[in-house]
Amino acid sequence: MMTDAVKQQIGKARQLMAQNSIDEAIKLLTAVIDANPDADEAYFVRGTAYHRQGQVRLAISDYCQAKLINPDSPASQAYDAAIEVLNFFNTDLYNP
Repeated sequence: MMTDAVKQQIGKARQLMAQNSIDEAIKLLTAVIDANPDADEAYFVRGTAYHRQGQVRLAISDYCQAKLINPDSPASQAYDAAIEVLNFFNTDLYNP
């Protein structure tokens, strides 16, 4: 269970992301995760930050970790969506 302090830090990271301070948000969330390795929401939000930076592998890794901690986490949907995008291909674009 997350403490109020952890929730507050995650909220601050979300604000940083809204201000487009993604690197700062990632640093903050990494510190939260280091101190609270079971904080699935911190992994999810950091994964979202990585995804916004185009670091899809790191995003998927964080989504997966959040999903392992809490299968009901919104990270499950984010993980599935990221994998779906990676698996997408359009055979109409290939030359026969």
